[in-house]
Amino acid sequence: MTGTQDEDAAHPANGLDEVVHQRVRLGILTITHEARRVEFGYLRTQLELTAGNLSKHLSVLEEAGLIEVEKGYEGRRGRTWITLTALGAKALADEIGRLKKLIARVEDR
Repeated sequence: MTGTQDEDAAHPANGLDEVVHQRVRLGILTITHEARRVEFGYLRTQLELTAGNLSKHLSVLEEAGLIEVEKGYEGRRGRTWITLTALGAKALADEIGRLKKLIARVEDR
């Protein structure tokens, strides 16, 4: 490839966030952004995950401060709701911006 060192250092792939970019976590953030507040079961169904797998990904996002997890009841049934934090919305927007730059580089070739 014929790129200068400065061009390579500025490559959009270098800025991808490993916490956000992982397929399931990117899906969680995107769905939560669209819905504002989403129920655990809905995420599990949409992303085709087991409850345990989804829980692990939610823990990573919550520890990073990107989502808030709220447990409560709807009638007699226990429910878990997920909302995107301001930091999560910014992280998602940043990731989408980097992905758009990557796409533009490929399409420009």
